[in-house]
Amino acid sequence: MKNIRNFCIIAHIDHGKSTLADRLLEYTNTVSQRELQAQTLDDMDLEKERGITIKSHAIQMDYEYKGEKYILNLIDTPGHVDFSYEVSRSIAACEGALLIVDAAQSIQAQTISNLYLALENDLTIIPILNKIDLPSANPEEVTDEIMNLIGCDYEDVLRVSGKTGEGVHHLLEQIVERIPAPVGDPEAPLQALIFDSVYNPFRGIEAYFKVVNGSIKKGEKVKFMATDKTYEADEVGTLKLKQAPKKEILTGDVGYIISGIKDAREVKVGDTITSFEKPAAAPIEGFEEVKPMVFAGIYPIDSEDFEELRFSLEKLRLNDASLVFEPESSAALGFGFRCGFLGMLHMEIVQERLDREFNMNVITTVPNVSYFGYSKKEPEVPILINNPSEMMDPSIMDRVEEPFIKASIITKSDFVGPVMTLCIEKRGEIVNQSYLTSERVELIFNMPLAEVVFDFYDRLKSISKGYASFDYHPIGFRASKLVKMDILINGDMVDALSSLIHDSNAYHIGKKMCEKLRELIPRQQFDIAVQAALGTKVIARETIKALRKDVTAKCYGGDISRKRKLLEKQKEGKKKMKQIGRVEVPQSAFMAVLKLND
Repeated sequence: MKNIRNFCIIAHIDHGKSTLADRLLEYTNTVSQRELQAQTLDDMDLEKERGITIKSHAIQMDYEYKGEKYILNLIDTPGHVDFSYEVSRSIAACEGALLIVDAAQSIQAQTISNLYLALENDLTIIPILNKIDLPSANPEEVTDEIMNLIGCDYEDVLRVSGKTGEGVHHLLEQIVERIPAPVGDPEAPLQALIFDSVYNPFRGIEAYFKVVNGSIKKGEKVKFMATDKTYEADEVGTLKLKQAPKKEILTGDVGYIISGIKDAREVKVGDTITSFEKPAAAPIEGFEEVKPMVFAGIYPIDSEDFEELRFSLEKLRLNDASLVFEPESSAALGFGFRCGFLGMLHMEIVQERLDREFNMNVITTVPNVSYFGYSKKEPEVPILINNPSEMMDPSIMDRVEEPFIKASIITKSDFVGPVMTLCIEKRGEIVNQSYLTSERVELIFNMPLAEVVFDFYDRLKSISKGYASFDYHPIGFRASKLVKMDILINGDMVDALSSLIHDSNAYHIGKKMCEKLRELIPRQQFDIAVQAALGTKVIARETIKALRKDVTAKCYGGDISRKRKLLEKQKEGKKKMKQIGRVEVPQSAFMAVLKLND
């Protein structure tokens, strides 16, 4: 056990952690030159195209140092905020972390939030300055920032280039020297922490784990403590680039287990595996159910594809256990599914994968978050509201609570004014403002999650010319004055356009939505009223004028009553048409409501 080193890499998006992982694999001869490619550990096309890690990966490397053989387990983590729970479990399976900072971009918001996660788990941090070969690199200044952030010495910061391989041999020596070996009791009952799982179409779910105490043998009967289910360990082994089956995985090591599980919901990240014959007394601490933060309706463009969409979502869930969905129907869009996502990036990726892997063309409704409603009869019992249509009647409602987040934004000092204006417009309250250097400011806001899921990130990037980085984590629910706004078209409510918004924004958003819909809904033979209403009170209205035929064109001269008679006849026809006429809302209107600020 003393020759095992478990470590992860933490960094902001695009600071080069997947490239550095490639160099580590190359220099330890884990991967041959023939198998090596850019971002070897990212195996999804989508990951390679966007340059982001969506699914974390683990790989074992053998390294010889001073005549002794060491096993290095690299547990790669996704850098994006939506997957922070996966990051936290990967960090819990490690004893050390490589903190990578881009020498050209300096410290970013997610670097700091993942660093705090690592420090909470008492990990040994090795700070690394990456991309030192770039002409725009500024190593001295960024080293000072790292020293201020962690409180380390100048010599502790390693300088590496993931691209050229400079400094990587020294880094491997430092991993062995600085990161402590795992601690655990080989004689105790088995406790293994699951930090990830992947779906294999031939063999079912493969769970990746780290053995904390005891050992796990092939063919042993094991129990998953959170789901209380028992399986047989058909195969256990370690994670090289290809899986290497073993007879037994010992304390402190990282490996995989295959036991023929077909449903991703049965394997939960953070769960504890124990022996069925000699179970452990308690699971490893820190397990929590993954809770979706953002909800949206996904509907097939052609309603006949409903079953096809169900099949596609079920297959997707085999790969992604954090995707939650249930059937729902909408008067405007027909049958579809209400899906829960971890955040906006997760939602975007699910949409993209539906399109690529299953050729599904879908309509996505306005994303929203979950609220808690309390009635006057039972003011202590919360009622979960996932959808504006579930909002209870205002006459029996006591209050509504909405989720709040703590948002950390790091930007250049030139953009502090516009960033603050944006956050305050989104109902944010400033908590702290600190200058990391004379050029860079960290702003911390408490703000409602509902305001962030719309267009916050895009607007933040555009007002800061792309320089601001953003990170958030939930801080619980707070009471807010929320109202349900309905959109009525020709007197009929369009349920897909209903939304829960703050009382102070209702008039402003209602007016904008009506104006946008007036531009997008095609004109009919009769006037169409587009209204925004809070309950029975209409707060904004726009009218789409009718297309009129000039019925008096054939009257040359003569008495005015002849013209009036024709106009009256036309008026009667329009009135009748308005009563029986139906207005189709085009798909572009649903999409445009998402981009109200454009």
